[in-house]
Amino acid sequence: MRAKIIGTGSYVPEKVITNYDLEKMVDTTDEWIRTRTGMVERRIASNNEAASDLAIMAAKRALKDADVKAKDIEMILLATATPDMLFPSTACIVQTALGIKGAAAFDISAACTGFIYALSITEEYIKSGKYKTILLITTELLTRYIDWTDRSTCILFGDGASAMVIQGTNSRDGGVISTHIHADGSYADFISVQGGGSRCVVSHESVDKKLHFMKMKGNETFKMAVKMMTATAREALSYNGFSVDDINLFIPHQANIRIINAVSKKLGIAPEKIYINIEKYGNTSAVSIPLALDEVVKGGRLSKGDLILMVAFGGGLTWGSALVRW
Repeated sequence: MRAKIIGTGSYVPEKVITNYDLEKMVDTTDEWIRTRTGMVERRIASNNEAASDLAIMAAKRALKDADVKAKDIEMILLATATPDMLFPSTACIVQTALGIKGAAAFDISAACTGFIYALSITEEYIKSGKYKTILLITTELLTRYIDWTDRSTCILFGDGASAMVIQGTNSRDGGVISTHIHADGSYADFISVQGGGSRCVVSHESVDKKLHFMKMKGNETFKMAVKMMTATAREALSYNGFSVDDINLFIPHQANIRIINAVSKKLGIAPEKIYINIEKYGNTSAVSIPLALDEVVKGGRLSKGDLILMVAFGGGLTWGSALVRW
């Protein structure tokens, strides 16, 4: 049994913040942001939008694209680092909104690697025969955890959601070939939001110290991202006996254009095989890869049999890769 993507969907909020908008907020310039990140604009959720709202929109589009009814979904697996609340899970909130009764529903958190982790879990459930049809969702509102006076982080992130319907098939013509996931918690302080959990509950002191905003060690994170994304890309290719030349499309996590370029150069992937949309959305964390994939699908860029390599890196630290035959 192989897990096959049969429908995709995505959603981004209407509000756009450009580099020129950021010039008015912090000490930065459009040229500086473009040169160092590749970003031009990013989408920001409105005050009345939560992670589940974005997820519901993306999920409806994926279900329609797959021509699958809500009653046919057996599991909802939702990857997010920015859930509606600590509990219940955002997956359960989405489940009710979609009218999906009785299906398993839960969240996972692996930061920017969330999609690869969720895809790996989905693949194993389907390969085991436990479930046949799974709704995989990613949704992030990282801008809610950004200090808009901190120019090192406020320029980087955007909001959005994606979804895909994944179904078991006995055909070997297409589907997920393999997934590879890793973590190293000894680098947990590289990217984190310290406040809000059981170690640092909300208090006047935690708010005053801005502990509920994202903190990131930029240079250290950059180096680790390049190293680990390159390694796990090679891992996926080697595990399946493929070379870089066999790849038709490379979709890396859209974290930073310099990271993407460095990884691509180390792997030797031709520029025309790399999909980049970071200029439109910024870093959308777990959403970035499936959002890009949905654009590729809707744009008619993929052909049957194309080999897709996807790699991600995020807080945890976590990293992973996936090979998919379209």
